[in-house]
Amino acid sequence: MAPRKIIIDTDPGGDDVLAMLLALASSPEELEVVLISVTYGNVALESCLRNVVGLFHVLDHEMEWREAQGKPLGFEALRTYKPIVAVGPEHALEDEMLMADNFHGADGLHGVHEAHPHLSPADTWKALFKDGLPGADEQPSYYKYFTPSKVPAHKEILRILKEEPADTISICAVGPLTNLALAASEDPETFLKVKDVAVMGGAVEVEGNVTPVAEFNTYADAVATARVFALTSPTPASTMPPIPKDKATLPPYPEKLSRQLNLSLFPLDITTPHLLNMGLFLEKIEPQLAGGSPLGTWVNTFMGGIFRQIISMIGDKVEPGLSLHDPVTIWYMLTGSDPAWKLAKNAPEDIRVETSGQWTHGMHVSDRRGRTRPEGVTADEIPGDDDGWLSLKKGNRINRYVSSPGPDAFAPFLMERLFG
Repeated sequence: MAPRKIIIDTDPGGDDVLAMLLALASSPEELEVVLISVTYGNVALESCLRNVVGLFHVLDHEMEWREAQGKPLGFEALRTYKPIVAVGPEHALEDEMLMADNFHGADGLHGVHEAHPHLSPADTWKALFKDGLPGADEQPSYYKYFTPSKVPAHKEILRILKEEPADTISICAVGPLTNLALAASEDPETFLKVKDVAVMGGAVEVEGNVTPVAEFNTYADAVATARVFALTSPTPASTMPPIPKDKATLPPYPEKLSRQLNLSLFPLDITTPHLLNMGLFLEKIEPQLAGGSPLGTWVNTFMGGIFRQIISMIGDKVEPGLSLHDPVTIWYMLTGSDPAWKLAKNAPEDIRVETSGQWTHGMHVSDRRGRTRPEGVTADEIPGDDDGWLSLKKGNRINRYVSSPGPDAFAPFLMERLFG
């Protein structure tokens, strides 16, 4: 069976790393990661890129260790395919200040590179992505697992979508949507060849995690999110963000597009309950540490930092657990045919993104007034519905997922896939 081909757009971050590990640990028949497009987000762009390169570096050590121990190598997708790694911009479309998230530590992985320098790549990796920097005298063995690109990430996204047949590439977007917005703006028709975009972002019926109403990925580039969401609309102009004064901005989409974007949304509402609790993590990781697993050592370091961060926030009377926000989208790519994945009852929903509000920047807005179209009315527009919430042609069409095969089932599945 042909694998599902995916692009992972990411800002690593601990849970981003777990998401990438889960994808690379899949079977060659399940997933092929064709591109990892790196964005800023949890930390600055260079740190995010370092964490992606570091992931391949530590997996190279892990493969050597497992082979020496006579253990199954696992990570078949890693060993079968060779994803491109490309880099996006350093900040949001209209904001030059980085909206960094300190939850994952200054480097995004709670000091893992300093704690285990032997598991971190030499700085010569930077020459893979930028001209004029000193490179390695000999090519390190971990380079065999990925293909670095000096082409901007959004252009690599478009190149892949242009070369592949329509509806064969899925995108897992688990960071700010800046790369996707740039790709969609440059060539919307090529971007719309994507099979689907699975977005981890937003808070619809729950509170936000960075403001009372906003989730971090959306908040970090609300304009990019609004622009991507607008492509789900029969009339994208109806939900596009307002054009700011005295700021460079991307142009509007053409009035006529050949199709609407198929976007699946995984907001905090569904991702937060999918916890990796400290007790389960320690139970699974301790045998790996005792045996000297490089991957176990690496993951344990940043997960330990995450658990300490959570305890500092909520106290030690409740067992700390990491919400597996980003890995949930990979789980969906692996198991999306399971009927336990259910959409909101009114899907697709008209969910819009606030880009201008002083207190509501990044909020996911829907009409909760319970209004319905009058029976027998066939006109596109309803009198008095100035913002088009009841319109047949205005507003977004978002497929929001509200249930999965089970919050309690996911963490054991993840740990089993990564460590056996």
